[in-house]
Amino acid sequence: MQLTPEQIAEYNDKGYVLVPNLLDAEELAVLDEAVREVGQRDGPEVKREKNGEPHVVYGMHLIDERFRALSRHPRLVKLAEQILGNHIYVHQSRVNVKQMGGAIVDWHQDFGTYHRVDGVPEPKGLMISILLDEVTACNAPLMLVPHTQHAGIVQEARVNTEAEDHDAAAKYRYDIPLETLDALIRENGLEAITGPAGSVLFMNMNVVHGSTVNITPLRRVILYLNVCTVDNRGETFARPEYLAARDFSPIVPLDEDCLHRFRKAEAAKEGAR
Repeated sequence: MQLTPEQIAEYNDKGYVLVPNLLDAEELAVLDEAVREVGQRDGPEVKREKNGEPHVVYGMHLIDERFRALSRHPRLVKLAEQILGNHIYVHQSRVNVKQMGGAIVDWHQDFGTYHRVDGVPEPKGLMISILLDEVTACNAPLMLVPHTQHAGIVQEARVNTEAEDHDAAAKYRYDIPLETLDALIRENGLEAITGPAGSVLFMNMNVVHGSTVNITPLRRVILYLNVCTVDNRGETFARPEYLAARDFSPIVPLDEDCLHRFRKAEAAKEGAR
């Protein structure tokens, strides 16, 4: 599978492209079960809402074989390599659950943290976002400021120690101040990423983005694989491995059946009972 010239042009212009229905219903069911299971873990990689429900699970490809298979899925890897023109490694992965009334994610660039904290030299990487649920205008979609990859790193961004989620996702996040955000949106506009479950967003790690609180009972789960080219490795190790890579070896894609095999294995077990 390859992106079309029009899709590549969209990525190069806006900094991102959404590919609808890249994963099928059976693959999503495998991943959904994995989300429920990793959310029950008791470890520092699991960040929870005030009510105890999981909000973010970091390092998903390190702790679950289904997510590890996802990180090596040929449809994801080949499109990422097409965009970046090189082999890739996973810098960070995570499950993000937008429960009703959960935390916001303030405006930031992923490269803001990866460069300042992890020592990643250049923004030669992608945030790959897998929509596990249908995302609409109603259930807190990811919002992006197009074209902001062209402006480079936002120098005004700062870690906000007053952020509601400072002890979780915001601890290393460089939030963009309102006046800077206002200028960026006035110049470039603002878009919400919506689409059916199974759609996948490929976004340059310098694109400004954020999301608001979900005030509906409609769950919104997005799985994130943040990848860099193999020549763009982190050089400092201030954060644990579930937040920043130690393994920079290039991803070797699995076969097309890499997620389906989990469902087949489960069906075989049921048949043997």
